[in-house]
Amino acid sequence: MNDIKPTPKNIVLVGFMGSGKTTVGRELHQRLGYPLVDMDQVIEERAGKSIPAIFEESGEAGFREMETSLLREITNHAGSERRIISTGGGIVGSEENRALLKQLGYVVWLSAPIKVILERTGKNRNRPLLHTEDPAAKIQLLMDQRTPLYEEVAHLKLDTSGLDFSELATGILECARYFFTSRA
Repeated sequence: MNDIKPTPKNIVLVGFMGSGKTTVGRELHQRLGYPLVDMDQVIEERAGKSIPAIFEESGEAGFREMETSLLREITNHAGSERRIISTGGGIVGSEENRALLKQLGYVVWLSAPIKVILERTGKNRNRPLLHTEDPAAKIQLLMDQRTPLYEEVAHLKLDTSGLDFSELATGILECARYFFTSRA
């Protein structure tokens, strides 16, 4: 008897803040009609407060616990429907999370250079990790820590700085179709 479960047909977006996960997720949702699960948004709704407020009250560790709990919940229901899942930038920091991400489906790492990240996030006050004297140095430090972790979980890496989100979605869909077909 075959105990190997087929890979759920979810598309999971990982990457640093400002890399385009939410925007690409919306574009994929529009094209496929799959439900979009924006993990940061779900956490904010459930907590009844913004991510900066969660960081202020519970610290980053408290936020990461909420993130892992939600990821477990999504993974436990992974086979029941197809979804687009947009994760938070730091979700790859936990070994458990990396294992869960790999179980969820096709993982796409959206990346962008620091300059682009700064342009996209510079005016956004909803980024507690960038509330620092030198945001560029903080981004570099976090990217250095997270890059090998994104590499570990991703089936595909795309640089979002040179393409529009429609082109990115097209590329993701072509690659995901091949990925899922080859595992059928």
